[in-house]
Amino acid sequence: MGQSRRLRSGPGGAPRLETGPERCGGRRAGGSGAAMAAPGPRQCGGSCCCPCPALRRRLPVLRWLPRYNPAWLRLDLVAGLSVGLTVVPQALAYAEVAGLPPEYGLYSSFMGCFVYCFLGTAKDVTLGPTAIMSLLVSSYAFHEPVYAILLTFLSGCIQLAMGLLHLGFLLDFISCPVIKGFTSAAAITISFNQIKNILGLRGIPRQFFLQVFETLRRIGETRAGDAVLGLACLAVLAGLRAMKSCLPRAAHVEPLPVRVSYHIVWTTTTARNALVVLFAGLVAYSFQVMGSQPFTLIGSIPRGLPPFRLPRFSMTTPNGTIPFQSMVEDMGVGLAVVPLMGLLETVAIAKAFASQNDYRIDPNQELLAMGFANILGSFVSSYPITGSFGRTAVNAQSGVCTPAGGLVTGALVLLSLVYLTSLFYYIPKAALAAVIISAVVPMFDAGIFRTLWRVKRLDLVPLCVTFLLCFWEIQYGIMAGMLVSGILLLYSIARPPVKVSEVLDGDMLLVQPWSSLHFPAVECLRDAVCSHALTAASPPRSVILDCCHISSIDYTVVAGLAELLQELHKHGLSLAFCSLQDPVLQVLLSAGLEGFQHFPSQEEAERCGVQPQGSGAACSASASTSTSQSSLLPAGLIQ
Repeated sequence: MGQSRRLRSGPGGAPRLETGPERCGGRRAGGSGAAMAAPGPRQCGGSCCCPCPALRRRLPVLRWLPRYNPAWLRLDLVAGLSVGLTVVPQALAYAEVAGLPPEYGLYSSFMGCFVYCFLGTAKDVTLGPTAIMSLLVSSYAFHEPVYAILLTFLSGCIQLAMGLLHLGFLLDFISCPVIKGFTSAAAITISFNQIKNILGLRGIPRQFFLQVFETLRRIGETRAGDAVLGLACLAVLAGLRAMKSCLPRAAHVEPLPVRVSYHIVWTTTTARNALVVLFAGLVAYSFQVMGSQPFTLIGSIPRGLPPFRLPRFSMTTPNGTIPFQSMVEDMGVGLAVVPLMGLLETVAIAKAFASQNDYRIDPNQELLAMGFANILGSFVSSYPITGSFGRTAVNAQSGVCTPAGGLVTGALVLLSLVYLTSLFYYIPKAALAAVIISAVVPMFDAGIFRTLWRVKRLDLVPLCVTFLLCFWEIQYGIMAGMLVSGILLLYSIARPPVKVSEVLDGDMLLVQPWSSLHFPAVECLRDAVCSHALTAASPPRSVILDCCHISSIDYTVVAGLAELLQELHKHGLSLAFCSLQDPVLQVLLSAGLEGFQHFPSQEEAERCGVQPQGSGAACSASASTSTSQSSLLPAGLIQ
């Protein structure tokens, strides 16, 4: 069946191809979003040329490539070039954050683009070096390229294994306050780390508190040229960012000069990093020609592509050889933090843009794509990469239609390595520092503190713990934040909210747990029931346990309920259950609780009344009673 297609304006004013309801993939007709639908398992139906669903699931490129429309090519080219002009200066800058030579930033910027084109499920996402990952590499690779490349390989293996074992759910245990605390602290740490390059200072330690102390102590040694250039670049970048955020969308009915002017301004603001670095390089080159150089330059960068080879599993030093086992021990917890944070960043970005552009992603396939990208990246001297929010936003705003835009971005990075490295010599470090600061400042979310204070103040605890400890050591901050979040989670499981109220003029006590019951919560429930039923001035005749919110229980809970039944019976009280869900009812029936009574609803329990053990049921049509002596409980619980 033919497909109806039309061009419309996409985000940022870029034209976008939209397909009609008959197209493969089934996005809503007339809906906003991307031309390429979510590469989900059903995307191609029976019309794709690939007959194997499993292969299409593992190679998402087979879902969109057979139906690739030539009209999408121009949009993918524009998007790929826009991202490429952003990634080249950022890569040089992020290598500085990682404590590695500048060329390693470029080595890390192309393999992810190529791999994700074939294995990724989000058309907007672009992989490469990021500020967060560069900061982690700085902490765990000890500024040694050999460590960084080995960390890439091992992180890729872990990510690949997680994808194959469908362990993506582990990311759900990293709570939002922990993530916000980490990213906000990272924004401050990375920004202050670049102050030394803005001021032209050298020999500043990388540990945050020592860095602050040394920078303030030596601020009198500031190089005027670097400071003026760095501050000027920061001002220009901030102005261009503000201009882009305020740029109105140009309609197709506007006159041609207006549309041309719009695209010129949009291109300028989108490629602002490349333009600022180019301008700063021209200024530095002009001074070099005149025989003086007031700026600190990044210096020579090796020309050509990196060799394709296995990462080194040992490192030779003047004091001997460091074996593989020692290198792994040195990286320690980084082998867990780096792959997890990389996956978290990529999946979060993919989900955000998939929701915005109305398509779906496959999180486990994203894990596989990340794993392969890092493993293959280690063969070309890459340090660990992940999804970049800033470059992904540029990709989406440029109107990208398919992941093929990544091929253009990767090719542009390769061309830069082959032909432009001699020109990179003149790029001032102050300009790259301005690019980094401009990129990471938006990561600091001051509003999250106010939001959590208003929504749930207890969540401020893991946020503040993570935020503060990340200034000491990143791994301590993340681990402490996760530990605090885990304790709060376990506490909510162990102490679920229980509402106790009197019904029928105090003759019945209605107990309503508001969540599932697990073994740490048994004592809490027993205390809530006994404190109201056994110590009241006029105790009720019976207790009703409303189980409508309980979806699962475990063996310890069953044993605790059996003890509660016996304790209430000793005091002449009866316990009945109502609104039991089928899984919970089956567990309780299998346990063979003595005197077990249950009603289909709270109203039925109140109408029929709860009978003491040993008496006949008052409403046999509505209630069921078990007096079976066979039980799955430990000996001694049922007398």
